Amino acid sequence: MLKSLRLTALASIAVLVVAACGAGASPTPSPTAVPTAAPESMAPESQAPATATPAPTVDPSSLLGKVLAAGKIVMSTDAAYPPQSQLDPKSPLGYSGFDIDVGSEIAKRLGVEIEFTTPAWSLITAGSWGGRWDFSVGSMTITPAREKALSFTKPYYFTPAQMAASTVSGITTIEGLAGKTICVAEATTYYDWLIGSEARPSVAVTPPPGAKAFTLKTDRLCAEAWKAGRKEAQGWLSSSTTVEQAVKDGLPLIKIGDVVFHEPLGVAFDKSGPDPTSMIDKVNEILDAMRADGTLKGFSVKWLGVDLTTPPAE
Repeated sequence: MLKSLRLTALASIAVLVVAACGAGASPTPSPTAVPTAAPESMAPESQAPATATPAPTVDPSSLLGKVLAAGKIVMSTDAAYPPQSQLDPKSPLGYSGFDIDVGSEIAKRLGVEIEFTTPAWSLITAGSWGGRWDFSVGSMTITPAREKALSFTKPYYFTPAQMAASTVSGITTIEGLAGKTICVAEATTYYDWLIGSEARPSVAVTPPPGAKAFTLKTDRLCAEAWKAGRKEAQGWLSSSTTVEQAVKDGLPLIKIGDVVFHEPLGVAFDKSGPDPTSMIDKVNEILDAMRADGTLKGFSVKWLGVDLTTPPAE
C-alpha cells in the first residue's frame, strides 16, 4: 500500500513538472528589425529613380529652332573691312578678322556649322532679310533707329570713332576739315553723325562746320580711293580699328584729332524673320561665357591690338 502511494505521488509530481514546462513563460520574441533605406541600386521597382531636369524644348519655328535643325547658321559680313572682316584665301573659312572669329565661335558653341554671305551694309541695317542670312556679326552700332527693324544682343565690344585725312590734303586737325568733304560708308553711324541725323550717336562732339558727306559702299574704300588718286574727299571717319589698319597697310592717310565718340556694337537679328528671342538669349549666354573664359578678349587683342570688349570709362 505504501509503495502504491509512493508511485502515485511520483506520477503526480511528473504530471506537475510536465504541466509546469508547458505553462511556463512565453518564449522571448525575436527582436523586430528596423527598416533601412535600400541603396539606389536595390530600390524597389515602385520607386522611380532620380532623373536630371530635362533640357527646355526649343520652338522649331523660332530662329534658334531653325538653325539647330539645319545644323548651320549663315552670317552676313563685309569682305573688305579689315581687321574686323575680309576675304582671306588662306583661311579655311575663306574670311578672317575679329568679327569672323567671334561669329565662328558663336556657331561652334551653338554646335552648328557657319557660312558667310556679303550683302551691302545698307541691306543689313534695313532689316527684312527674308531668310537670306541668320545673323550679323558685323560691328553694328546699337541705335534706337536700327532697333526698329533689328534685335540686338548686349554689346560684344566698343569702338572709338576716329577721323583721318588724306596725306595730300595737308589737313592735320579736325578744324581743318571745316567746309571740306568727309568720306564715310553709307548707312553708318558716321554718316548719321556727319549730317546731323536723329539716328546719330548721342555725343557732345559736333562735326566740323560746313563739312559735307561723301559715301562709298564700305569704310575701307575711302582710304582705297585715296590710294587710287581720287580726290572727292579730304577727310575720312570710321572705326579707329579700321583707320589704324589702313595706316599699317601703308594707305595715304593720317589720323587727326581725338576720339569723336564711342560705339556699343552688338550681334544683330532680323525682327521680321523667325522669332529671334530664344536665339538672342542663347547668344548672350555664349558671349558671357566668352568674356568669362577670356576668349573674347583674346580675339580683340589678336585683331585689334587692344581689349575693346569692356565699356569705355566715362
